[in-house]
Amino acid sequence: MKSKIYGILTSILMFFVAQVEAQIHFGATTAYNATFVLDKGLSEDPRYSSTYTYNWAPFGFTFGADLGNKFGLQLEAIKSTQGQIYNVINTAKQIAGTRRIDVEYINIPLMMKFMGGGSGKARGNFNFGPQLGILSKGIETLQTNSGNYEIPEGLDFATIQDDYPSAIDNGDGTYNLPNDVPTTALLQKELDDFKNTEFQLAVAFGLDIDLSKHLYLTTQVRANYSFTDMRNEDIINLLKSGNVSEIFGGRANFLVGVQVGLHYYLGTLKSFR
Repeated sequence: MKSKIYGILTSILMFFVAQVEAQIHFGATTAYNATFVLDKGLSEDPRYSSTYTYNWAPFGFTFGADLGNKFGLQLEAIKSTQGQIYNVINTAKQIAGTRRIDVEYINIPLMMKFMGGGSGKARGNFNFGPQLGILSKGIETLQTNSGNYEIPEGLDFATIQDDYPSAIDNGDGTYNLPNDVPTTALLQKELDDFKNTEFQLAVAFGLDIDLSKHLYLTTQVRANYSFTDMRNEDIINLLKSGNVSEIFGGRANFLVGVQVGLHYYLGTLKSFR
């Protein structure tokens, strides 16, 4: 279904491109983002505390057509590094390890672009549209030090011991790890633990700034949010069954950041006409 939608939207874009050759533009883009993995289970687990995580989206390409002075369509392909770092917290409220979620996507948004219709060198724009995220890399790792940890509500010690055989039940709702636990790879793309594609919504707003007759710069604040859980169904079912020491919750990717692009316009930009 997703591929059919993208096929239809791409066909519409190509049709308009054929009609308005003088308004075609293409370019390159880069971005710096704050990235989040929104997981209700991890956020409610007293053993984890989220941190601010920043990642670079090193490069991307754009191709679009302005269909008049106020509306256009733009297809993009952006390599995006995303994820989240959670600190592992012991009962003394100290950081005693880290849980890292590192994923990399090729994001392909098809944006509807609404532009300021003036002829000044700087014009506002607002963009939104569907985005397909294709996973190219994914790994989730856990590094936990020795110490005392709280047993989350809804889990029992037997479940904890399945993941940590050396754990000792303190009998008061906490458990002790007597030795540092080696770093564990919890999820891996190579094992199909992550979904290979995600359906997302992308939104952006900012400025188009004319630099010359054919070159313009875009500066935008951009965000995208995934509507589907980033893990595959087998992992989700395992979590729901309670066979691992996790509180189950839906998991979504969320990104917000600043994006800059340089574009070549085949016609003459409005401020230079």
